[in-house]
Formats: sequence, C-alpha cells, structure tokens
Amino acid sequence: MDITLTLNNGVLMPALGLGVFQSSPEETAAAVRSALETGYRHIDTAAMYGNERQVGEGIHASGVDRSEIFVETKIWVSDYGREQTLNAFAKASRKLGLEQIDLLILHQPATDRFEKTIGAYQALEQLLADGRVRSIGVSNFTPQHLKDLFAATQIVPAVNQVELHPYFAQPELQRVDAEHGIVTQAWSPIGGITFYPGWGEERKNVMQDGTIGALARQYGKSPAQVMLRWHLQQGRSAIPKSVNPGRIAENFDVFDFELTPQDLAAIDALDAGVRSGPDPDVPRPERFDTVIPQD
Repeated sequence: MDITLTLNNGVLMPALGLGVFQSSPEETAAAVRSALETGYRHIDTAAMYGNERQVGEGIHASGVDRSEIFVETKIWVSDYGREQTLNAFAKASRKLGLEQIDLLILHQPATDRFEKTIGAYQALEQLLADGRVRSIGVSNFTPQHLKDLFAATQIVPAVNQVELHPYFAQPELQRVDAEHGIVTQAWSPIGGITFYPGWGEERKNVMQDGTIGALARQYGKSPAQVMLRWHLQQGRSAIPKSVNPGRIAENFDVFDFELTPQDLAAIDALDAGVRSGPDPDVPRPERFDTVIPQD
C-alpha cells in the first residue's frame, strides 16, 4: 500500500507516483494504465512533455475511479504571466480530460523573466481559490527562488519538485522546504539522469553504486527499489519514470521492507553535491520559448 503525504493545505498525495517525462505519446497511455492497474494512484506529467492527452486516456481506460487518482501537471515557461497561465490551465484540463487538477506547478523558476513567474504563480493562487486545482507548487526552485516567491505571493507552495537522488540530495533545499511545510518531490529519484545516454559519459552511474548494490543484495531488492525506499522513509515524494510494465511494477514494490537508520545514513553519505541536470539559475531562452499547443 502506498504511503500518503499530507500537503500543507490538508490535501492527501500518494508519495510514490509514475513520471512520464520522455515517455512518447504512443507509449504513455499504456504506461499510465499499467501503473494504475499495478496500484499507483499518482501520475505526474507536464505541458512540455507533450503527453497530457495520453495521460488522460490512460486514466480513463484504467477503470479506476477519478477520485482515487492524484494527477499532477506543470505549466511551461512560455505560458507564464497571469492571464497566460490561466489559459495554460484550460489547455491542460482539456488535454487531460479533467475539470479539476490535483496539483498544478510551475515547471521552472525562469530567472530571466521572474516577474512573469510571479504572475504565473498568482494565477495558480487564483485557480486554487476557485477550486479548479486542489493544490499548487513549483519545480526546480532553489532556496533563493523560494524566498523571492514568498516575498511576492500569498500561498506557500505545497510541493517543490527537484532533481534529487543519492548523488545530489540537496540537504539545504530539503531543510528550507521542510521549514515552510513544502513537500520535496524528487525527479530522477533513482539517479536516471546520471546514466541517460548523451548526458555526459564521465558521470558515475548511481544504479551501479557499491553501497546501494550491497543494500539491494541484503534486502533482496533492486538498487532502484532501495533508492525509492530511501526517499519514502525520509518523507519525500518520488516519481520514477518508466513505460515498461515490469519496471513499473518493480518500482511500486517497495512497501514490504524498511531500511535502518544506518542504511539511510549510508545512502545520505553518497551525496556529491553535484547537479547532473540543468541548473535552474541558468536561463535557457530558446527552450523556455517553446510554444505549448492549444490542443
């Protein structure tokens, strides 16, 4: 049975979700349906992924009641600004086939246009007040980005989704999130970004780490399962991605064992403090300006 986290506005969110980043539209609906049949009740997508429609199709095809499923999606930078973000919600809602979204978050801090980021977040506050979303949050925000957001808005984000795995654990960010009642949610929770082809061959593959491998053998689990358990026991949300039904099921099979405090500390000690994904302080104008289709 999945662990449930209580967000800072009282909404319940299953801690473990299926991520669909880089899942092709052709594969996404089947992956979502497979996940829901396995027992997942949390699906994470984004406008920029280009597969919100297929996420909705998978949800509807699963036969699982909508009220049991927590759906999370993200507004892309090109739709930042108050009115643009309200329209972006309408786009996402239409593609997903859902009147209400459980968690709507801003995909990037977009430091080169942060005034639009503020406007976008104010739109999220309005959508929350109107009941069109149940909770709101951010993604890839550092402590400084959060401080700047707090100064200009009213509602503390419920979730901050960031790169977080044993080689990049962001302890200071986790501390700031916790101080403000923000759930830290890990993308690349099993360090996939450290071994994706093309992301830098010099990177050390967290899946092949000796400490994690030893714990996997000890518990009769896979390295991925050990890492997901590490997240869950420390109160984080994790959204591993896969379109493989076997891997989807394996990633969910993490509720029948428990790591010791010593195990958790050993994994914590692997943190190298080196980001593998994009630096959220570095603007990427060409990518940020990618237009999200209306339909």
